[in-house]
Amino acid sequence: MIIVMPEALAFCKLVAAPLAVGAGRAILEPMTSNTLRMSTMFLRTLREDPADADVVSDKLLQRAGYLRKAAPGIWTWLPLGLNVLNKIENIIREEMASINAQEVHFSGLLPREPYEATHRWEEYGDNIFRLKDRHEADYLLAPTHEEMFTLLVKDLYSSYKDLPVTLYQIQTKYRDEFRPRAGLIRGREFIMKDAYSFTLDKEGLVKAYMDERGAYERIFKRLDLDYVPVHAMAGPMGGFESEEFLAPMEIGEDTFAQSPSGKAWNVEALTTPEPPAIDYSNTPAATKRPTPDAATIDKMVEFANVNHPRTDGREWQASDILKNVVIVVKHAEDENHDEPWRELVVVGVPGDRVVDMKRLEAQFAPAEIEEATEEDLKKHPELVKGYIGPMVLGPQARDGKKAENADETGEALRYLLDAHIARGSAWFTGADEAGVDYYDLVYGRDFEADGTVEAVEVRHGDMSPDGSGPLSFERGVEIGQVFQLGLKYSNALGLKVLDQNGKTVPVWMGSYGIGVSRVMACIAETHHDERGLAWPSCIAPAQVHVVATGKDEKAFEGAEQLIAELEAKGVEVIFDDRKKVSPGVKFKDAELIGVPQIAVVGRDYVNDGTIEIRDRNGDNKVIVPAAEAVETLLARI
Repeated sequence: MIIVMPEALAFCKLVAAPLAVGAGRAILEPMTSNTLRMSTMFLRTLREDPADADVVSDKLLQRAGYLRKAAPGIWTWLPLGLNVLNKIENIIREEMASINAQEVHFSGLLPREPYEATHRWEEYGDNIFRLKDRHEADYLLAPTHEEMFTLLVKDLYSSYKDLPVTLYQIQTKYRDEFRPRAGLIRGREFIMKDAYSFTLDKEGLVKAYMDERGAYERIFKRLDLDYVPVHAMAGPMGGFESEEFLAPMEIGEDTFAQSPSGKAWNVEALTTPEPPAIDYSNTPAATKRPTPDAATIDKMVEFANVNHPRTDGREWQASDILKNVVIVVKHAEDENHDEPWRELVVVGVPGDRVVDMKRLEAQFAPAEIEEATEEDLKKHPELVKGYIGPMVLGPQARDGKKAENADETGEALRYLLDAHIARGSAWFTGADEAGVDYYDLVYGRDFEADGTVEAVEVRHGDMSPDGSGPLSFERGVEIGQVFQLGLKYSNALGLKVLDQNGKTVPVWMGSYGIGVSRVMACIAETHHDERGLAWPSCIAPAQVHVVATGKDEKAFEGAEQLIAELEAKGVEVIFDDRKKVSPGVKFKDAELIGVPQIAVVGRDYVNDGTIEIRDRNGDNKVIVPAAEAVETLLARI
């Protein structure tokens, strides 16, 4: 165990000398000082928001002198920023130690081969930085390190006696973000804690997963950061169980759904309860009817209500239309394909719903998707734009003969239905002829699908997966995620050990990440006011900001005495000792920087030996004798 003592306490000497005010107290004179002095600190605060800053945390961290932008999504960390970042990292390290995780450190520059073995060299697409060395060998700047952790354990461990073990690192990662935004929240370079557990069996994995999950909850509580654990998709990481920790805030890029039971889901992971089947025994036979110049939902509804009114008396609505959307699934090379390949897939969705491409893409992970292009559609002339229907797709097109609209494998294009579509439901949809639609085409009677998929945006009032009631929605920023990876990387990279019976078995793995720099930005987003930052005490660059004001040297001497006593108690201090700066500027800087307690040593100290103490937010302001200042501040801290 390493015990770290506050330097201010470890290197102080007691000097018997009277105070300028309040005789009888000893002066503690530090031999070394950790106090940050504004007169010499590498710091420039800004009065105006940077022009390209788009969120509060970005504005304030730059204005208060914590960061400087080097390029879009790339940051230079200044002394104050590193101070806060290091404290966040130390809290993480303490909680990792509490679950017996051990720290290692990998290079950020990694060879291609391990990522090729797991297919992630291709699966990451344009999201990673690839480069070549002078010998034309391929490398990448690491987005994550699953492969390297796996190979490290493979290199050193070979027996069940070596397990379980959890390893972690805190390190810079790189991703080629198309459009960096929101300061530290979405950058091309970011600091991440990633941990990996290695266990002999699934039961061990579940225990390691729950240990790590519990550590995450303790970390976020210590950081005073609100969070919601949310069921999530494993995505390109692989595995079979995953949860995200989201910090609720409006600037978040993730939407999560909450049920009345309290459970929450990332919308990508949200599953739609299977709708009850509909009795179609009284539904008329499907018919083709002309619907000319009606290639959009609105025009279809308008034309049908005028020319083909319903027999039940109500009007046609967008929700009666089965809209068929053509997408391209971009697969990596596999055992049947020597290079990446494109698959056209048609997805049927209710006409009153909007396709959610991000949610739909999660269903095809690790492949990516995009809308089909005109070139794609030209290869399938039976897909009549604006009038695409299910009858030339999927099972019905394969029935009896090879489909005319076969893909490169000779099979008909896959046809998937959104999970909201009930068996037995009747639809108004394309008839695969220009200007012609089907009416009363019934799912389960007239056509089938190759499967169901979560394709459309979820909305308020949709039923929760646990059946407890309608969903509500919030936005959040992902600050952590935990995965039960299972055997994906072990199998791909040959990580095996001998079990108790001498049999070679693959190792079960879990993966656990926290966005350290992103966490710092989220705390700045939630801990500020109109005047500046307001850090929680545990990660503030100091606990007390001492401001000496006026021109009388006595005030500066009193401030030095207060600082010496605070240092002797292990309290970190920022001291505004600038001689030619007005009190107003000093107060604005103190509020902008955001230290929890502010102590003002000025005219009141010179006149009657008192010091003003107030919280960063201006509340709980008191004026106390100098002899009571340290005790008052300690009680507040």
